[in-house]
Amino acid sequence: MAEGFDLDRLCAAVATHGRVARVVVASCDGSAPREVGASMLVWAAGSSGTIGGGALEWEAAGRARALLGGGGQRLDRVPLGPGLGQCCGGAVTLLTEVWDAAALTRLSGPVISRSVDGSPMPLAVKRLLAKARAEGMRPGPQLLQGWMVEPVAEVRRQVWIWGAGHVGRALVGVLAPLPGLGITWVDVARDRFPEVLPEAVLPIWTAHPEALVDHAPQTAEHLVLTFSHALDLELCHRLLGHGFARLKLIGSATKAARFRRRLRALGHSDSQIGRMVCPIGDKSLGKHPQAIALGVAVELLRENRAAGAEIAS
Repeated sequence: MAEGFDLDRLCAAVATHGRVARVVVASCDGSAPREVGASMLVWAAGSSGTIGGGALEWEAAGRARALLGGGGQRLDRVPLGPGLGQCCGGAVTLLTEVWDAAALTRLSGPVISRSVDGSPMPLAVKRLLAKARAEGMRPGPQLLQGWMVEPVAEVRRQVWIWGAGHVGRALVGVLAPLPGLGITWVDVARDRFPEVLPEAVLPIWTAHPEALVDHAPQTAEHLVLTFSHALDLELCHRLLGHGFARLKLIGSATKAARFRRRLRALGHSDSQIGRMVCPIGDKSLGKHPQAIALGVAVELLRENRAAGAEIAS
């Protein structure tokens, strides 16, 4: 499953670094460390994203930096064998393109297509784009008859994390790199958050977090894990009345039972309360914050796969 062309991330990188190379896996043959559409951004002094790590990524970053000075693009087919000190047994084709502010103005629409060999758009690409427009579909990333076609990355799932304590921080650390997620992170004060926040995360701090429930999309998924059981209860109470895609509450079986009784007393039906999941994560992994975060992330990816959404694992 593919990440898509993350136009927002590319624009932000260009705004910061001026000129940025984007390396994308255009095709794969046999075993490969990442899927078609996986990408990384490279600039003079750094990079973000990954196409699989190791020697493949190291050499790709070197080629990308060599291209930065003059601009342009290149296509490289790289065998994943002894030449790289690897034993994957397959090969990948990497497309490297240099982007600056002027080049970004040429990008528009839900699907980005461009020639990698200077050829005019072939009929196969025209048909693919016409079908995408007519049916509202997102074509998978692909190198098709000398043209690279990629859907623009979009937020497929809105996740609200209530609480910036140890578990909240662990969750953000695990979830933020996943494509397709929009994360809103809520707590009572700015100093509850880390100094540096991931790009994909929107932090909100307020003395009354429960008042934000009315502003959450009804399609959002909520992870409630604040420092206060009273605040957790109030959030669950308001979310049950507001609507949501999923509601998950940190705690024990005892806390879950107590909350269900109190929510019932607040007027919520058993069917409503039954949509709340508590505890969260995978108890077989333990109670360490990172272990809880990993369990939640695995659940999210499994739900995502079952729903057919496009978040890369």
